[in-house]
Amino acid sequence: MRGAQMGPANFSMQQISWRDIIMTMKMMDAVGVLGALAQESRLEIFRYLIRVGPCGASAGRVGDQLALHSATLSFHLNALRHAGLVTSRRESRSIIYTANFARMSDLLAYLMENCCQGDAVSAECEPAQAKQAAGR
Repeated sequence: MRGAQMGPANFSMQQISWRDIIMTMKMMDAVGVLGALAQESRLEIFRYLIRVGPCGASAGRVGDQLALHSATLSFHLNALRHAGLVTSRRESRSIIYTANFARMSDLLAYLMENCCQGDAVSAECEPAQAKQAAGR
């Protein structure tokens, strides 16, 4: 748009609330997590790690179960780890990967935060009822 300039002279910090900043940060974080899962192999890896539970699985086991080559698997596990969706730990000579259940719960909570406009009275809105039962 010609003539209208958006720059430091036209910008005031008073126009931004802390709530807006936090919501933007939450949204950017959610976009990063969803972006990591928006690839078939990574989604399959993450779902496999969810199935095996908190004990996790070695990279070799994940690769064998999902028929992924080690280089491909390593690339995808690094992307999932960067998004905070998996953690890794060394056990003897193996690296064990585990789904980060808390991170996934945080994502789901963010996505469902305003479900049914927060109307827990509605019998159809199970997430809002669960939130109310939890005392939030």
